[in-house]
Amino acid sequence: MITEKAPGKLYIAGEYAVLEQDCPAILVAVDQFIRVSISPSRNGRGLIYSKQYSQSAVHWTRQGEKMVIDNRDNPFEYILAAIAYTERYCLEQRVKMRIYDLNVNSDLDSADGKKFGLGSSAAVTVATVKAILHFYGVRVSNELIYKLSAISHYSVQGNGSAGDIAASVYGGWIAYQTFDKRWIKRELAIKSLSEVVSEAWVGLNIQLLTPPASLKLLIGWSQHPASTSQLVDEMNANKEQMEAQYEAFLRDSRACVRQMIQGFLDQDIQLIQRQIRTNRLLLQHFAQTNQIAIEIPRLTNLITIAERYAGAAKTSGAGNGDCGIVIADNQTKVHELKEEWQANGILPLNFHVHSIPLMSEG
Repeated sequence: MITEKAPGKLYIAGEYAVLEQDCPAILVAVDQFIRVSISPSRNGRGLIYSKQYSQSAVHWTRQGEKMVIDNRDNPFEYILAAIAYTERYCLEQRVKMRIYDLNVNSDLDSADGKKFGLGSSAAVTVATVKAILHFYGVRVSNELIYKLSAISHYSVQGNGSAGDIAASVYGGWIAYQTFDKRWIKRELAIKSLSEVVSEAWVGLNIQLLTPPASLKLLIGWSQHPASTSQLVDEMNANKEQMEAQYEAFLRDSRACVRQMIQGFLDQDIQLIQRQIRTNRLLLQHFAQTNQIAIEIPRLTNLITIAERYAGAAKTSGAGNGDCGIVIADNQTKVHELKEEWQANGILPLNFHVHSIPLMSEG
């Protein structure tokens, strides 16, 4: 049996703007994982199973080289897309297809099954791609895993930046700019998948960051799950009607996050904290003009409490629930902060940054 894992992620800054070209975001990988185990099938029928995702398994078989799903009504869209694109790539490498069992196990939900907002769909996509490539003995690189995962994920979700994919692949702290979706769509229509993943992708930029030594990342969960896809859909529906405001938001977010990246490069935690606060204000104004809910009352409370104890705080990701993050330093009274969070229905998450050893890109 082969087991591969991928970590969850949190957005630190640059949400919503990261959907557009040349607009960076900062993300971090956390030490909560999705694990995908793969092993040869013993009875000629493959099995895909996850106790977190479904009460029942998905059964499948092959007709020639094609995977055929027996159960049409299944919750495994991201896993199946990852299988489809990864096997398509393997076929182009002249790899002989086999039947296998997949078992998925996730840390990215709470004990009662609620999502923390750690990018479970991205992590399961990445872990599935890694497991299948390993199973077939294909030579891999982080770039290959990222590109196959991004294509697979986007084919299901239809929106998003794939920043969560990058965090799950590369780990640690990253600065991220998304690729040109229209360009990728055109390339996939006229070229093989192998050609597309070997190309330099227009607009894509992934940069590993080193945080200042005194930086502490605190995470609070609102205990209110949110849907990123729905929020992005709402934003996309509104942005054409307020073009000037949207362009101003992109310009200001770009400047803010670039300053924050400079804070990482200069090891200047105060610059990072100032830009966290600036990014929060930008997102509040963006939510107001777009009439979407980003900073719900419990997240506002999370941030207010954090600021009271000298932490720089904001929502993480699309908002409307899920998590808030705090950039703390040696001046932050972490214990008192967390106690007040708990007294106000906010759950401190004892997660840590997960770094991944560098993989050769050959």
